[in-house]
Amino acid sequence: MIGVYDSGEGGKSVLKELVKLIPSEDYIYYGDSAYCPYGPKKPGFIIERASRITEFLISKGCSIIVVACNTATAAAISYLREHYPVPFVGMEPAIKPALLHSRSGVVGVLATAGTFKGRLYLDTLARFSGNVKVIERIGEGLVETVEKGILDGPDVERLIHNCIDPMLEAGADHIVLGCTHYPFLQPVIERIAGTGVTVINPAPAVARQTLRILEQTKETEPSTRKGSVQYFYSSKE
Repeated sequence: MIGVYDSGEGGKSVLKELVKLIPSEDYIYYGDSAYCPYGPKKPGFIIERASRITEFLISKGCSIIVVACNTATAAAISYLREHYPVPFVGMEPAIKPALLHSRSGVVGVLATAGTFKGRLYLDTLARFSGNVKVIERIGEGLVETVEKGILDGPDVERLIHNCIDPMLEAGADHIVLGCTHYPFLQPVIERIAGTGVTVINPAPAVARQTLRILEQTKETEPSTRKGSVQYFYSSKE
């Protein structure tokens, strides 16, 4: 059983890639919708929520947990790895491939405030940025829009223009999606950005890392079995 956890609906972009790559496994998806968005919340609160959800997923039989939330990964994954006996997969900042492959020397990163403060993001930036200019933008309103199921239209376009126009005006040729909610808006982002800009969604890489851990921790054989997915959501007490 693989547990997948996010602040709300965003982690389903990761779940989709997991099911595509590892269809024979069973999954539990937990959306902490009662406390979404995580972006403006303090790290201590996010750690407390992550701990409670981890305990729930373990009680349901999950032997691997994917923290399918960039903000929760930044705030809580070190704590989770120290305090719980199962392997965790977090959201790796996809900025490395953007920095290494940028032709224009300008890269845009769209994320939450919590993700931009995360040690892993900052370490990756320091190691690989070199002479590449990085333009960071907080995706104001995007998480809330995805949570409402609004994935296109004039209001969505306005929000995305506000976020990525400064990147495009500076000449960015890569835009990194640093929140699992944002891939649901990727078609609109790509439409606005144009054909010369590569939009990077880290979810497929997270699925591949989960498969590697699965292969290390259990015997895996080719299977035609189709796994199941259970969904759980929080409510304020």
